[in-house]
Amino acid sequence: MTDVFASALELRDALRTGELSAVEATEHSLAAIEAHSALGAFISVSSDAALREAARADSRRALAARADEPLPPLHGLPTAHKDLVEVAGSVATHGSAAVPHTVATADAPGVSVLRRAGAISLGKTQVPEFGLTGYSENLIADPARNPHDVIRTAGGSSGGSAAAVAASLLPVAPGSDGGGSIRIPALACGLVGLKPGLGTVPTDLSHGTHDGFGTPRLTVSGPLARDTTDAAMLFDAMRGSPGEPSLTAVRAADGLSRLRIAVSTASPFAAAYPVHFSPEALAAVETATARLERHYHRVEAGDFRYDPGYADAFTTAWTAGLSLMKLSPEEADRLTPLTRTFRERALGRSDTTHRAAAARLRDFAADARSQWGQFDAVLTPGLAFAPPRIGAFTSLSPDDDYRLQCEWAPLTSMVNVAGVPAIAVPLGPEYWSGVQLIGRPGSETQLLQLATQLMQG
Repeated sequence: MTDVFASALELRDALRTGELSAVEATEHSLAAIEAHSALGAFISVSSDAALREAARADSRRALAARADEPLPPLHGLPTAHKDLVEVAGSVATHGSAAVPHTVATADAPGVSVLRRAGAISLGKTQVPEFGLTGYSENLIADPARNPHDVIRTAGGSSGGSAAAVAASLLPVAPGSDGGGSIRIPALACGLVGLKPGLGTVPTDLSHGTHDGFGTPRLTVSGPLARDTTDAAMLFDAMRGSPGEPSLTAVRAADGLSRLRIAVSTASPFAAAYPVHFSPEALAAVETATARLERHYHRVEAGDFRYDPGYADAFTTAWTAGLSLMKLSPEEADRLTPLTRTFRERALGRSDTTHRAAAARLRDFAADARSQWGQFDAVLTPGLAFAPPRIGAFTSLSPDDDYRLQCEWAPLTSMVNVAGVPAIAVPLGPEYWSGVQLIGRPGSETQLLQLATQLMQG
């Protein structure tokens, strides 16, 4: 509700004080979603269920006020979830025409945490099929469009959520990131996007630290927001923090100084694909460097070298799970061309091949953590160039589609493999030109502070 409140934090505070009711906030967001349906941000909207939940939130607030009891941290705050997770009472599509679209009977663990924190889900946001790609286009709903330029992609896989936040349809939204799926759409839409380290959000460990082939668990949950205070507020709620430690730290970000920060444009995909950064992407890095130095950080070139076999190992491991999907021939025919092609390849590989790729990524992770760990943080460009137009990826062959994704976002997936945190920060001369900061394990709050310094100038 940026026409009334400057931030999600201000909206949250107004809901807690009673200046605004949860029903009023929900109605406002639902009206904005309807008015901007052409953005394709949502696959489905749960208006009736959201209004019922908002009414219950208002009743709970009245009772809490009479009993002088505290409210949950996100009391009455509207949000939405990617259609890759289950929300009780809502249809889960996973962005695919190949699987049944069933109504979830229970919340996914991360959804449950935010519901207990008081957030109200307004629906399910647009995603690529099974969250596989860095753009949010599928065969079941309109593509997620970039609010800054609707002919361009909002990114993926959290593209619908990013579009909704960037267009002020939602104050904040949770995303998930397995290869850049928070940071890519955040950068594409001019948002802050925090990818925590594995295990920082406890619900991310529901399925362990490695997949069945031994690959490090890649996907984690984190916030999408318009500024760092909003991101910190949602991050604290997502991990169930007592108090709001990250929000408190962001408010004191000016006190952070004298860190050692490396600058790098090196990509492990460069051995397999041409990686070139646009002038706007490099200008954002120059701006970030100057601003960090104004805060008395030491910024220096980082000489990082990566395994030249990374691209093949990552692609193999990233798509290995498709081999476990039980689909009839008719269902498989309803997959997108990219998913169908990579599933067929995964089915054709041996278990030994999948496990060898996993082992290579484990070695890569250890090496990357060792190299990056010599510094307090690593500064890189964000996206290599402007968001491609809607249909630019899907008009290509599956291999060229995948290549373009790697060229557009050549610096994100390596962070998931390493299991460390990173943050996308809007900064440059264009809405999409920003930077990425990679941190040491456990440094999510410090990254939010650095992002605050960058955005304040």
